[in-house]
Amino acid sequence: MSGRNRDGTGVLDRVMLILEALDRAARPQTLTELCTATGISKATTYRLLTGLVDVGLLARTTDSRYALGIRLWEIAQNAGRQLRDAARPFLQDMFSLVGETTHLAVREGDEVLYIERIYGTRRVPRASRVGGRLPLHATAVGKAILAFEEDWVREAYLDRERLERPTPHTVVNREALRAELVEARQRGYAITREEVRVGSCSIAVPVSQGSHVVGAIGVVVNPEQAETMVRFVPALQATSRRIQKATAHFPWETLFQTGLPSPHR
Repeated sequence: MSGRNRDGTGVLDRVMLILEALDRAARPQTLTELCTATGISKATTYRLLTGLVDVGLLARTTDSRYALGIRLWEIAQNAGRQLRDAARPFLQDMFSLVGETTHLAVREGDEVLYIERIYGTRRVPRASRVGGRLPLHATAVGKAILAFEEDWVREAYLDRERLERPTPHTVVNREALRAELVEARQRGYAITREEVRVGSCSIAVPVSQGSHVVGAIGVVVNPEQAETMVRFVPALQATSRRIQKATAHFPWETLFQTGLPSPHR
């Protein structure tokens, strides 16, 4: 697809707006709802929706609502497969040791993107899913990544106009957050206590290649275990080293964006 609207928005840009709106929605959306969510005209939205349905990237319900299609899911499974396949055995080994939900994430822009997750049996609120995104500053994996990022990347993130506050416990004071990241870098791990979801705490360490942090692995626990979750650090660090070795030749730049986080949100 090519071409641009009068407002300078390309066809691919508009398609992405539609896909992102459907990804955020809790249920299939009507044409009108998608126009409102994307700001695209009704005629253009309908044309794009029809084309996406025709190729299977979207599905249309019997009451003329739209949802992400199975073909899109099928294609998406290939993204990051090499990394997931390489990391999963080590995450499984760590899960067998700690018995708690374990996950691997990378930074994409100003968010953390979950690549793989192994769920534990304890009743801990799920803040995200594989393929889901969350603010960097509200998650342990995000803080572990930020803490070990280059200074200019970390400061660009902290200089954003607004830091989201998913729960009352989320640290959004920039000086407090900056100090927390310095401490995380010094001790080698980051923690969160109910900052992205009440009832969910986490601890994480970075995954690096050479001098660059490329992701983080973390363990999720309930608040009753938060005071003792540092006991997972040796297992996390050992697993991080194993993943680093197994993915030494992985083309990380093809998986996520490494550019400057957006200063405004």
